[in-house]
Amino acid sequence: MPNSSVSALRGPHVVALVYDGLCTFEFGVAYEIFGLPRPEMGDHWYRFSACGIESGPLRAAGGLLVQVDQGLELLEDADLIIVPGWRGIALPVPAPLVAALQAANSRGARVMSLCSGVAVLAAAGLLAGRKATTHWRYVDSIAARYPDVAVDADVLYVDEGAVLTAAGSAAAIDLCLHVVRRDFGPEAANSVARRLVVPPHREGGQAQYIETPVPREREGARLGPLLEWMRQRLDEEQPIRLLAMRAGMSVRTFQRRFEATTGMSPGEWLMTERLRLARDLLEKNAMISLDDVAVASGFGSLATMRHHFRARLAVSPSDYRKRFATVKRVGSALSPLR
Repeated sequence: MPNSSVSALRGPHVVALVYDGLCTFEFGVAYEIFGLPRPEMGDHWYRFSACGIESGPLRAAGGLLVQVDQGLELLEDADLIIVPGWRGIALPVPAPLVAALQAANSRGARVMSLCSGVAVLAAAGLLAGRKATTHWRYVDSIAARYPDVAVDADVLYVDEGAVLTAAGSAAAIDLCLHVVRRDFGPEAANSVARRLVVPPHREGGQAQYIETPVPREREGARLGPLLEWMRQRLDEEQPIRLLAMRAGMSVRTFQRRFEATTGMSPGEWLMTERLRLARDLLEKNAMISLDDVAVASGFGSLATMRHHFRARLAVSPSDYRKRFATVKRVGSALSPLR
């Protein structure tokens, strides 16, 4: 696995670890988002390298053998280090890797784990006193082994600034897109998401994926028109009785089938959609006031919108706008936000 030429790029240097027993899905996500050539982003886009933590050839999931040209010395130049899973949640982490991660993080490099890669960050002591997440199957094991880590099983990812963690496998995409949003703004993240054919950001957490039944297809088709009707009227009151009447169901039946179809109660679904709309308005329309955003998205008042932003996103609407509304440019190329 020779490292791609990055001489023409001047953006943040992303280094993904390669190890014996490599989780190929998580590594593939890291490469797809940070390593795939994207000439439309200009020369300030990410530089990507792979770093072997041990001599090869190394085995990877799917029966693959991987040969990596460079070792842990590559971490000395990394701006973002990605641990794409780990070979076993209870397996030891080599001391040289622990030392290299600690040194990189101490000098200011961000360190990010995907799925079971949280075990590496925890072993390196980078999660002590911090909030973190991982796949729901590993939550109890990590919490028992590292009681100083506040493990949250209900989120898709956790951003602690210099240390970031993602939940189950597909949540790696969510966290990587979040990093793009953080570094380059929503326009860049939306562009990457479109090429991936995924939404730029998902609301909710992984709790909805734990042993829950798949909704019946006919219920989704039946409620689909109503969901679109609700989306078009987020600034209006939508009492449960009105929604049930439009669906041609009793209130009790409607509530049960709505939750089976969407995984959320009608009220929770409306809250999620109103947050999505408010975020969209804050990102794309710098001229609209916060009060008008609150009214347009159905919160009614800025105080109410502020409460839900802090409760769900851990940020105020004004800070969210400052963080995501502006993309700096050099010529026609995107540049990292500072």
